Amino acid sequence: MRRTITGFSNPTVKFLRSLREKKLRRREGCFLAEGLRLLTDARESGRLPETLVMAEGREAHPLLDTLEQAVLDAGGEVIETSEDILAKITGKDNPQAVCGVFREFDTSLAGVDRHAAPIWLVAQAMRDPGNLGTMLRTADAVGAGGLILLDDCVDPFSVEAVRASMGAIFTQKLAVARWEEFLPWLRGGDGQLVAASLREAVPYRGAPYAAPCFIMVGNESRGLPEEYEFACDLRVTMPMKGRADSLNAAVAAAVLAYEVLATLEG
Repeated sequence: MRRTITGFSNPTVKFLRSLREKKLRRREGCFLAEGLRLLTDARESGRLPETLVMAEGREAHPLLDTLEQAVLDAGGEVIETSEDILAKITGKDNPQAVCGVFREFDTSLAGVDRHAAPIWLVAQAMRDPGNLGTMLRTADAVGAGGLILLDDCVDPFSVEAVRASMGAIFTQKLAVARWEEFLPWLRGGDGQLVAASLREAVPYRGAPYAAPCFIMVGNESRGLPEEYEFACDLRVTMPMKGRADSLNAAVAAAVLAYEVLATLEG
């Protein structure tokens, strides 16, 4: 189905704008993703938007043509509208020429196959969507299985988090759980839980990492709760040579992930 929307008051425009709000995303079970590269990553990962919204007068592009046809072939909807209306939908003054509405994924721990990859990232109470997106990109870069979000994290399906993931939200398994659910699940099978810590920690270089390795980082300002750290199989520390006393949470996860990767592949 293809149609054109010309009015700001169109009910579909109001619906699409509402997906920028967490409560309404949850109610509808949908989220927005913007940009041809990101939507192409989604298509190549086997996920297509239910609705594809494109700006009128956009430049022709073979990837966009392929995406448009794939959406139509799958029974989805293609909407053409003005750049001004697209800006209202995405909340950006200079929106990219295309955005899509996707159905939210299954984020249960039951859907995680711990043996699907040697590395998994875990974030506890992460509040910044940019950090969440960076962790998804890191997981993709190191060949991790995905990202597990614990406790009260930022919504991974927010426009900001999806944008920051640069498409990795479509390539990585994403799970959401409480600590009380995650720890018994982890202990119910193979899995080494590792955290960056100052409590009885060993140097992160040359530490005895083992697959599947779950690398856990905490809240940006508070870090991990003490009980979470002491539940880990391994606590590691990274040297701080300057005045800073800690790394950004997503950066720390990336440093650890590459060290684990080097150890497991060595």
